[in-house]
Amino acid sequence: MLRDFTSIFTVLLFAVELAVLLRAMLRPLREPASRLAWLIAILVLPLIGMIAYLLLGEARISQRRRARYGAIEARLPRPGGDPEAARMLADGHYAGPFALARSVNGLPPTLGNCARLAADSNAAIAEMVADIDAARASVHLCFYIWLADHNGLALKDALLRAAARGVKVRVLADALGSRGFIRSRHWADLAAGGVDARPALPVGGIVWTLIRGRVDLRNHRKLLILDNRVVWCGSQNGADPEFRIKPRFAPWVDVMTRWEGPVARHCQFLFASDWMAEGGDDVTALLSHPLPTAQPDASITAQIIGTGPLLPYPAMTACFTALIHAARRELVITTPYFVPDEQLLFALTSAARRGVQVVLIVPRRNDSRIVAGASRSYYPALLAAGVELFEFRPGLLHAKTMVVDGAAALIGSANLDRRSFELNFENNLLFADVKFAAQLRERQEMWRAASDRITLREVAAYSAPRRLWQNFLAMLSPVL
Repeated sequence: MLRDFTSIFTVLLFAVELAVLLRAMLRPLREPASRLAWLIAILVLPLIGMIAYLLLGEARISQRRRARYGAIEARLPRPGGDPEAARMLADGHYAGPFALARSVNGLPPTLGNCARLAADSNAAIAEMVADIDAARASVHLCFYIWLADHNGLALKDALLRAAARGVKVRVLADALGSRGFIRSRHWADLAAGGVDARPALPVGGIVWTLIRGRVDLRNHRKLLILDNRVVWCGSQNGADPEFRIKPRFAPWVDVMTRWEGPVARHCQFLFASDWMAEGGDDVTALLSHPLPTAQPDASITAQIIGTGPLLPYPAMTACFTALIHAARRELVITTPYFVPDEQLLFALTSAARRGVQVVLIVPRRNDSRIVAGASRSYYPALLAAGVELFEFRPGLLHAKTMVVDGAAALIGSANLDRRSFELNFENNLLFADVKFAAQLRERQEMWRAASDRITLREVAAYSAPRRLWQNFLAMLSPVL
């Protein structure tokens, strides 16, 4: 009897394992390295590997939510761009990156934008609060992490003041990243004060969430849109730089930018799609309002890029890579989490080998030991190609920036890691403007001055156990 049960169980286990292996092999649009990593995991640790693949192996989102997003995006009017912007870009080095960015959301490049770079994280929050206090018609806020600290509560109070004077306030906070705030009395205060606040990608019961999709598909966007004409975009969450939930890595060093012009309407498109997908009211009319008159000094060409697991390919990777390939003289990148795929790693090393000065700045102390170890496994290849590597000392450099030749740049919420490329809903802003790019480059130089340069000799001195650990984590990165 026991022998018969064991035989039946073995046959069933083999059949299920074969089915999962075939599913992993047949899944479209997967990198060969990722496919191979999952096949090895399933074969070496059958039961654990199969469960892990079914829960985490695919960027699954519930069919109901997928259909809802698709229907909303299909009917939302896409704000127009400027034909002159396309003509101006056509003959330059950056036509390719802007054309690729347009293919992601169907949003064209825009002219007539102006931008300002906040001095630091606290200054950014103070200016955002001032803008909320000045809003007359609408305030739309989207954060991944919102904490009940000084800056977080300053934002909450400003939103309540806006709602009290009749401004329509809509708020999205990621259900997992902002779970503490959502469970607190402050979230209830928002509802009581007339703010329409909704959790993005609600988790619900953990078991059911894992069955219908993935719990770690998150809304990582960071946007504040005011009166349909002003937008704040960057890397900062609704929190103090001391980031008290992880204080030993503080301060969190972020970058936030304030934009006026038609690109704000394009950011509104991203917010509208997320908002309506979470059951919010129909805000379609805001996308059809006439664009405000451009200011005399508004000359920046800008384009928004919104990516997420609903797209059929890792579009943010493609946009980063296209801009890297466009570099002719200099490429400076900051990112807190560096776990590149093959496409991005090849673009960086190729740029350095063809004579571009490639500078990569990452934090010395990372809040994720796994990411830190995986990142350092790529150091030998980067340094051998001629990439200049720096590790930021004073805190966790959380800013996600890329400046090319002092003329074009990407800034926003996406990290240079697989999570941002494949799992998170992200927003990045691509722009071309020498003056504003120079301001961002100046900020990058401040960060580089506070960093230690990593040399090939230093990396070669890593102990064998340390190298084994780093390379093991890098091997797992397609799985993780």
